[in-house]
Amino acid sequence: MTAPFTGNRPGAQPGLPNLPEPPSGWPVGSYAKYEEAQRAVDHLADNEFPVADVTIVGVDLMLVERVIGRLTWGRVLATGAASGAWLGLFVGLVLSLLSPPGAGLSSILTGLAIGVVFGVVSGAITYGASRGRRDFTSQSQLVAGRYDVLCQPRNAEKARDMLGKLAMGTDG
Repeated sequence: MTAPFTGNRPGAQPGLPNLPEPPSGWPVGSYAKYEEAQRAVDHLADNEFPVADVTIVGVDLMLVERVIGRLTWGRVLATGAASGAWLGLFVGLVLSLLSPPGAGLSSILTGLAIGVVFGVVSGAITYGASRGRRDFTSQSQLVAGRYDVLCQPRNAEKARDMLGKLAMGTDG
């Protein structure tokens, strides 16, 4: 898998970024869930099909934001303290390596305390600035309405036959 702007597309000019381009190939299967499309391609791979000719394409993309919970001052401050503690612990450990012998523990504890204070203050400022416009936590995910499996024309018929047998439950 290559990044959208750095892949090695045939015929691309060296030194220029590769721009995203639509996938090519013939449809050999269509699935409601990504796991089903992945299982189909895995089936092809298990049967020594040249899977380099295969592409899974998400069609009808949508951004789904799942609300996880309510955001409160307590949760904001606790999260800020925890993330600040990790940063402070890291800084404290680095400082303890540079400290004279015997001062390592105090460097770690000082870094930890400063990190907690910094995390709480920065979390409070960020949440306070939102003025209640977003009092919930969520997780975003890009999903597709369906997942099509495409194959290069030279092997599309073979792929279609193999996936048809998989769908009917006969792997022969």
